Amino acid sequence: PCLTWQVNEEDRTVVDFERTSCDDPHRFEVSARQDLGAYPSSEFGPDAPQPDLTRQAQLREELCETSTMRYLDGRFDPTGRYSIASILPPPQAWAAGDRTLLCGVQSTDEQGNVLESVGPIADNDQARVADPGQCLRVDDSNSIAVVDCAEDHQIEVTSVEDLAPVFPEGAPSEEDQDAHLQPVCTQAAIDYLGEEENLYRSTLQPFWMVITPGSWNGGSHSTNCGL
Repeated sequence: PCLTWQVNEEDRTVVDFERTSCDDPHRFEVSARQDLGAYPSSEFGPDAPQPDLTRQAQLREELCETSTMRYLDGRFDPTGRYSIASILPPPQAWAAGDRTLLCGVQSTDEQGNVLESVGPIADNDQARVADPGQCLRVDDSNSIAVVDCAEDHQIEVTSVEDLAPVFPEGAPSEEDQDAHLQPVCTQAAIDYLGEEENLYRSTLQPFWMVITPGSWNGGSHSTNCGL
């Protein structure tokens, strides 16, 4: 099952929390249910407060990672657009004795806002890609973030390329990806800038990102071309 909700723009609180079909827009795909009541009653007893953020992160690691990987049959790209997450009961339900922890997967943006997805993760490309026209900044740890193009950035995205139809036999080598993407991304740059002369007159170079075998086997099959 999948869950969705809306966010109140004024105070960022969650409203309209409901169960929905995974084929419809949703924010969370449930992979497992865990009963915190099975833990020592001293921690999660009838009068216990909800776990703080640090303890929630520990519970997610202890209870959700293995069960979610099992749910996904190991097909998960930890560097992709989905992350393993957990949901506690709302405060009123917790106070009434509900100790159900939901494990699952969700997609978030750079600010941590949970995004909508359509379709179960098993059917989706897990690659984290940007849209044409967006700009990317790479920090010292090689982490990539979408930024306003008026800010300092290294890459301006020209296209999104799905490599799954190109390499149906499995994870392609870096050399095979380069051989395919070099002409594809050069043409994407020309189309993006309007004509070939604009590319050659600019100081920009066509650029692309190859997909590692681990990410490919985890379910990420798309990449960006850029400048």
